[in-house]
Amino acid sequence: MSQPLYVQLSQQLGYLAWPLFICAFLGLLIVLERLALVISEQLTRDTWLTDLRQQSLGATPVKRQQLIISLNQGRSMLARGTALLLIHAEQHKTMREEIVNLWLLKQKEKLQSGLRVLQIIGIITPLLGLLGTVLGLIEMFHQLGLSNGPVTPSQLATGLGLAMNTTAAGLIIAVPAITMAHLLTLWADRRCNKMAHALNQLNLWLDGLDQALNIGVDAPVQLSQTSTSPTKINNDNSSCDVEVN
Repeated sequence: MSQPLYVQLSQQLGYLAWPLFICAFLGLLIVLERLALVISEQLTRDTWLTDLRQQSLGATPVKRQQLIISLNQGRSMLARGTALLLIHAEQHKTMREEIVNLWLLKQKEKLQSGLRVLQIIGIITPLLGLLGTVLGLIEMFHQLGLSNGPVTPSQLATGLGLAMNTTAAGLIIAVPAITMAHLLTLWADRRCNKMAHALNQLNLWLDGLDQALNIGVDAPVQLSQTSTSPTKINNDNSSCDVEVN
């Protein structure tokens, strides 16, 4: 009667079977949870922003109220950030920027949640595999020391098998973990920068610059000479801050 797969793996990996199983399980949970967030954000289209850019209307109180009502039905991070910005539209521009800054920092933490743990898993699993290699060699030399006769392949098989299996298992877990951690970090930074750019445009739009929504989207727009000083986006991937010139 054949044994279950996890029993076979436990026998092949020796003492390090459970640490490797735990790392693989945690890594899989983090990847699946992050992929669910990516799919959710990709499926939620911010069509309201495209429509707002095409309309090129001023930020009147009526228009702001209509936009808040429509955004209450949105589920994307950008929709929630825009609703927060519109709620505080009567505040000074600097105050709005500080509010958005705090909100963006919180969203960045959510977007990158679990990715550090995934990177740690990608680092420690090869070390666990290396430890298994050393333990396997120790086991092999121990078996050779107990033998008084000639060395046979069966005496080498157990120790070398443990050494090779743990190394392979560690790399099999580490490579996908590190790859997904980097890919998801790149997506999180890109998403955060896009939200910062859109919120900067909306902040200028609320300050009376009707053409602000098309800055950086279409062809360069001639800005009005009477517009207020613009808000600058920090494009550094390490942050999503909104800064004042």
